[in-house]
Amino acid sequence: MILTFVVQMSFLLIGVADQNDEIRNIGSRLELFVDDWLIDKMDGATLKLNNPIPRESVITFDAECEGNTSAYVTVFQDEGKYRMYYRGSKYDFQNKKDLHEVTCYAESDDGIHWRKPELNLFEFNGSKKNNIVWKGIGNHNFTPFKDTNPNVEPDAKYKAFGGVGDEGLHAFKSPDGIHWTPIQDKPVITEGHFDSQNLAFWNPVSNCYMDFHRQFNENIRDIMTCTSNDFINWTKPVRLNFGDAPKEHLYTNAITPYYRAPHILMGFPKRFAEGRKKVDEDLWTGVSDGVFMTSRDGLNWHRWLEAFVRPGQWRERWRQRNNMTAWGIVVTKADTQGMPDELSIYVSEAYCTEKNGLRRYTLRIDGFVSVNAPYKGGEMITKPLIFDGNRLIINYATSAIGSVRVEIMDQDGKAIPGFSLDDCPEIYGDEIEKIVEWKGKRDLSALSGKVVRLRFVLKDADLYSIKFDK
Repeated sequence: MILTFVVQMSFLLIGVADQNDEIRNIGSRLELFVDDWLIDKMDGATLKLNNPIPRESVITFDAECEGNTSAYVTVFQDEGKYRMYYRGSKYDFQNKKDLHEVTCYAESDDGIHWRKPELNLFEFNGSKKNNIVWKGIGNHNFTPFKDTNPNVEPDAKYKAFGGVGDEGLHAFKSPDGIHWTPIQDKPVITEGHFDSQNLAFWNPVSNCYMDFHRQFNENIRDIMTCTSNDFINWTKPVRLNFGDAPKEHLYTNAITPYYRAPHILMGFPKRFAEGRKKVDEDLWTGVSDGVFMTSRDGLNWHRWLEAFVRPGQWRERWRQRNNMTAWGIVVTKADTQGMPDELSIYVSEAYCTEKNGLRRYTLRIDGFVSVNAPYKGGEMITKPLIFDGNRLIINYATSAIGSVRVEIMDQDGKAIPGFSLDDCPEIYGDEIEKIVEWKGKRDLSALSGKVVRLRFVLKDADLYSIKFDK
């Protein structure tokens, strides 16, 4: 089983032959600078983690079937509609007991304004007039996704995992994302500790289902992964490798392929500082923030140690088990007319209070990490690469006096005539897609398929991603 997992995961390794090759074959893929996979050298420039911007509170879990401990949220776009699933639950702090757990559903036309439809599916307190979408085994952390497997059966266009303590993960299916049935009576994954948001999705790069779920590692909350061809039979789970990063409680994982570059997996774990307590009246200890991590094979991860989402100045975000990033990155319209679309993620706040809900955070497209240089300037040189296309497109931002210039070099680092730094006029502004030119020339078809390097010289600027296009 482990061998099968390695074979499946090998399709995620991006390179000419394997992940360690120095020549990177990027074809016409979008490449983000979320790691140093494409970077050979930097001088005066650094990789900068860019924190998302807090926006409005989008939902409060205040329906009768919801409550102060509603959590484990999933959000995704689905043919013009935004879907949200989450545990509706309430805890009686006076008597120290859970009152109920159900799975709730909300939807939106824009990812900002959400409604809770009356589904009339399951009874709660004597009435079916509620937004409960599932009530049964797995309610603690029922986590759905839309199955993009091209061979998916019509009655299983949506799938889900629901975990039960140490028992395992149960698999579910649905034809419409609303009406759910278990795929089988017994759990499909049993190695792990499943009282968290455990998830799976179809990976179009590795052409298999991927799972990421909780397991403890020497009493530290950790993450395991495994793969499947049919969503029922799974390989033996293995632990994620975080290199030399310190062991930290990763309460959730929120791992997903990035929609513009699915060969890059992104995770948004809730990092749990177990022994800290900021609010005196909290029943339990533990404060949290959100972190960011990426992988190109699903096994080996770069995890930023600095927080991606801090609790901030609102006292309720310093309460126990807050700041959990929902699973899912969606595209939303900017609130300023004429501005490009943004990325939205959703983060929990006021957990364990009657104000329990989600706040939306936004980033620019591809804006998680950038190659950044200050006013005095800096540069970055890529590893040797092969591309397929006839023009170079960059996602960048500068100040009014900042700039970006690009040089194309041969494998040995010598500027190619006509594509030197002197041939590239200063690029300045803030654009998601900018075609690079060299003295008015943008056609790179003569270099397509050849080994080259790119040299970026930046001043008070950020470079987020590149792509060779046809």
